Amino acid sequence: MTEVVNKFIKYVQFDTESDTQTGLTPSTPGQMFLAQELVKELEEMGMSDISLDQNGYVMAILPSNMDKKIPTVGFVAHMDTSPDLTGKNVKPQFVENYDGEDIVLNKEQNIVMKVADFPDLKMYKGQTLITTDGTTLLGADDKAGVAEIMTAMEYLIKHPEIKHGPVHIGFTPDEEIGQGADFFNVEKFGADFAYTLDGGEIGELQFENFNAAYAEVAFVGRNVHPGMAKDKMINSMHIMQEFMSQLPPNEVPERTENYEGFYHLIGMEGSVENSKLQYIIRDFDMDAYKERKNKFESLYADIRSKYGEGSISLQMKDQYFNMREKIEPVKYIVDIAEQAMKDVGVTPMIVPIRGGTDGSRLSYMGLPCPNIFAGGHNFHGRYEYVPVDSMQKAVDVILKVVESISLR
Repeated sequence: MTEVVNKFIKYVQFDTESDTQTGLTPSTPGQMFLAQELVKELEEMGMSDISLDQNGYVMAILPSNMDKKIPTVGFVAHMDTSPDLTGKNVKPQFVENYDGEDIVLNKEQNIVMKVADFPDLKMYKGQTLITTDGTTLLGADDKAGVAEIMTAMEYLIKHPEIKHGPVHIGFTPDEEIGQGADFFNVEKFGADFAYTLDGGEIGELQFENFNAAYAEVAFVGRNVHPGMAKDKMINSMHIMQEFMSQLPPNEVPERTENYEGFYHLIGMEGSVENSKLQYIIRDFDMDAYKERKNKFESLYADIRSKYGEGSISLQMKDQYFNMREKIEPVKYIVDIAEQAMKDVGVTPMIVPIRGGTDGSRLSYMGLPCPNIFAGGHNFHGRYEYVPVDSMQKAVDVILKVVESISLR
C-alpha cells in the first residue's frame, strides 16, 4: 500500500463522529485523540511550529527552503466524520482491479453497492477502491484529505531538492456540524490563502457553495383522553404536519441538483403534546436564500395566528455563506489549482459545492480558501468509497500547487 493509503487506514480507526448536542469543541473526544496522533506524526516527520489547542485545532508549518519571499499557502482538512452514520469500528475493504460490477459490502447482511444506484462506480473500473463493510461510513470525508496533506508534507520534507515557499497546514474539528471554523485562528495560521482538501470525486475544484441555515421548529399541543377529545385536544403532530405540507415538495435534496436550493428535513420527533422538526436550508443565491428563511418565518406566523401564542416556536441561525464573493477578487488562486490538476494529468471540474466546507467560513474570516477534491464518493453513509488512485492524485495536486506558487 502507498503511504497515503497507510495513513488513511490508520486515521479511519479513530471514531471522530461529531455531535451537535454536547456543546463542546471538539464535540466528541475521539477527535482530540486523532489530533494528538497527528501531532505525534508531524513531530516525527520534522514539521515546525506544531500546535494543538484546547479546542482540537492542529496547526503546523513547513518553512520555506528558498531565499526569495514566496506567498504562504495553506492546506486544511477536517478530522470529524458525519453524525449521519456511525464512524466507530470502521472496517475498510479493498476491492482490487474493480470489475465495474456491483460490490458486495457485507454478505451476511446482504448489503450491496449497486452500479444502478451509484453509476459513478464505472469510472473506476480496473482501479483499487476502498469501501466500507456496509455497517459504518468510511470516513473519506475528510480523513482522505487529512491523509493527503500529511503525505504531501512528508514527501516535501524527504525531498529538499523540491523548492517551495512556506506551507502552513491545519486540521479542524466539527466541520460536519457546521462548527469547524468556530475557533480557527486565522491570524495564527498565517497563510495568504489556503485550500481545503474536502471535495468529492477526482478533478473537483470549487469556489462557490451554498448559503446555509439551520432551523428548529417546535410545536405544542394539548392532550386529552381520545374518548373525550372533541373540541379539546390539540395534536401537536397534526400542527407539525400542517407546517410541513406548506413547504414545496420538490425543493428537497433528492429532487434538486446543480444550483437549485432546498429545504432538507434532517430530524423529527413527536407526541400529542410536543413535536419538533429540524431542517437545514440551502441556496446559492443570497436573495433566494433569504426568501427561504422568510418562508419559515411566514409559516411560523400563520401557525401562531391559527393556534395561538405558545403553539409554535422557531429557532433559526445562519451557518455559513457562499464563498464566491470572497474568492472572486483573488481568482488567481483557483487558476493555480486548476493548472496544477492539468499538470498532473487530472481534468479539472469547476463545480459548485452542494454543501459547505470550512473554507466557506474561513474565506469570510480573511483566509480565501477554495476546495480541492479528496477523492471520495457517497459521503455520510454506508456506501462511501474512495479510489486509491484519486487519493494519490490529490497528493500530486498539493505538491504541484506548492511548486507552482514558488515559480510565480
